[in-house]
Amino acid sequence: MLTPVVTSLIFINNRRLAEMFPESLRNLWNEWELRVAVVVSLTVQMILIVLGSRRKYIARDWLAVILWLVYLSADWIVNLSVGVLSNMESTDKKGLMDPEYVIMAIWAPLVLLHLGGPDTITAYSFEDNELWMRQLLGLVVKFGGAFYVLIKSWMGSPINLIAVPIFIVAIIKCGERTWALRSASSEQFRKSMLPRPDPGHSYAKFMDDYTSIIAEGYNVSLEPVIVEAPIVLGHHSKADANSFHPDAVILHDAAYLFSTFKRLFADLILSFQDLESSRLFFQDEQTAWEKAFKVIEIELGFMYDLLYTKAIVTHTYLGSFLRIISFSSTILAVSFFALIDKHSFSGTDKCITFVLLFAAIALQTYEIVILLSSDRTVLWLSRHKNLLGGCTYMIISRILLWLQSCHMIPARNKRWSNSMAEYNLISFCLKDRPIKFSGFFKCLCIHDMVEKHQYKVLDRVSPELKRMVFEQLVEKSKNPLDMNISKQLCARRGDHVLRETGCFDKIGWSIETEFDQSILLWHIATDLCFYTDLNKKSIIIKNSICKESKSLADYMLYLLIMCPVMLPNGIGQIRFQDTCAEAEQFFQEKKYVSDRNQACAALLQVNTDILPSQVKGDRSKSVLFDACRLSKSIESLETVEQWTSEKKWEMINHVWIEMLSYAANQCRWNNHAKQLTGGGELLTHVWLLMAHLGITEQFQISKGNARVKLVPS
Repeated sequence: MLTPVVTSLIFINNRRLAEMFPESLRNLWNEWELRVAVVVSLTVQMILIVLGSRRKYIARDWLAVILWLVYLSADWIVNLSVGVLSNMESTDKKGLMDPEYVIMAIWAPLVLLHLGGPDTITAYSFEDNELWMRQLLGLVVKFGGAFYVLIKSWMGSPINLIAVPIFIVAIIKCGERTWALRSASSEQFRKSMLPRPDPGHSYAKFMDDYTSIIAEGYNVSLEPVIVEAPIVLGHHSKADANSFHPDAVILHDAAYLFSTFKRLFADLILSFQDLESSRLFFQDEQTAWEKAFKVIEIELGFMYDLLYTKAIVTHTYLGSFLRIISFSSTILAVSFFALIDKHSFSGTDKCITFVLLFAAIALQTYEIVILLSSDRTVLWLSRHKNLLGGCTYMIISRILLWLQSCHMIPARNKRWSNSMAEYNLISFCLKDRPIKFSGFFKCLCIHDMVEKHQYKVLDRVSPELKRMVFEQLVEKSKNPLDMNISKQLCARRGDHVLRETGCFDKIGWSIETEFDQSILLWHIATDLCFYTDLNKKSIIIKNSICKESKSLADYMLYLLIMCPVMLPNGIGQIRFQDTCAEAEQFFQEKKYVSDRNQACAALLQVNTDILPSQVKGDRSKSVLFDACRLSKSIESLETVEQWTSEKKWEMINHVWIEMLSYAANQCRWNNHAKQLTGGGELLTHVWLLMAHLGITEQFQISKGNARVKLVPS
């Protein structure tokens, strides 16, 4: 409710400020203020509808900033427009109804239509869903203002009637948005996931039967009965899918699994049977890593649609019916405006009205096209195993392919960014990517924030990395499904790998410390090992396991620095800044250090026989030279333990994958949900994959419904 108040204050202050300017400028502003506002409102909607769906698969800061600005300004511009219309005089100097005000009054429901927002973005952030009640109350106030404008301009002429169908469309659009926000709020979403109330077996009736049997002189014993729920080995996706659809089978797999596993996003537990069914699917030899990650990608796409778009409304029969009414009403309004007599209105106002009306049709048409190109629509069509369903799909596909080739709509196979942000500590400390306009950012007190983003690098999640993660997690999940085993698997953060390879006694200290400290230690050590092998011109550097290990090291540091809420609580930020301070001081002393290769060589030349903590004490949390110790210990495995480079990097890779899976499991469900708006996060995909494989603590222990029955004797 704060927005209308702020808007009113701005409106009043603008009026006072305008008095400072010459009368000619004030007249010009008064004449064009509303016209500019409605055109800007339309422009904002066009940006939102085009870019809203693209944030699902584009992980770029510029996109997030643009969407944030236009999302916040959308409501403000509507408030301003309705406020200006409410304060305008509806009559001319002769006391007659002003034709200019009459045609402008139509703009009130048109900007309210914009308030309903596009289908592609209802909430900018996860927290916006929780504000659905405030959104509803704000709509009541705004619709009241628009209705007041319509009453002021009403004179029973044909031009007034055009506002009626537009009002209907605005009510539908705003209602859809509010309903979508409410449905995606944490409380309501969780409530929708809860099963029906189950009173269980009647205890009173059971005891009546027990008393009756005892009264008849029989001895009664209790026999346990376990009613086991069946484990569904398959869901017949191939049988259900229409052969006309190349993605039909995998969409059915994803939709079936999503219907169960979306409960994880409501912080609910899964049944033993659900997990066992999922495990059998993902452990099947026919389920390769490509299919596994594709299924998870589609599932998270469904989750994004539920939380941040109108999908929960539009993909229903009621939603389709409302879409028909909205589209028909808009066409009716445009047709009526084209036919009525408009000679008393100015050319500029007629032009703006035509633009607003035709834009309303164009935007709704675009939304229908986006709706037809969605996975949910393809899934629905694939369930109709007939010639009509196949032909419909073929026609829609041809149209969509043409639109995609013209870059008018996003490609349907883009469901997430398939990228991982990376951050390198040594690169950051060397300042090898200087910031432009550094002084300007310092004046705005945002230099540190800009500097952090400057050193963030986006890299593609390679197929090889996905394969490594999948194979290691599948190997972990081969144990029988048991809560104690699952807890042990979830708690592994590299220690299991070190014990299996027999080097825990040598470098286990780096894992037994706090998790954020382990990340920093292994990040720097991995970097040092990489450049050591690079200087030795070892052929292993060209191996994918080496490259992916370094990528994971940089990715985990990115999470520690830029997304600390996704990791367990700790003092990672303090450790990072202290380590950077020590590294920068060290590099400044070494005048010859100018690149990462030289920096790593200089660090490894430092003698680390004495523990750094004994020299510096506990005040500084820097782990720079502890990481050097770790790197030297890892390198000594080749010389002392006679390891090959391949074995060394395989161990490093497995440690990082265990750390990745540990972090994924420790991250809260709501933080995973928040990352869907930024192109998606690899950590979220790993988390859902782990859950599908049973490596989770969110499941029910019992295998069946245990009770007893009476056995008279």
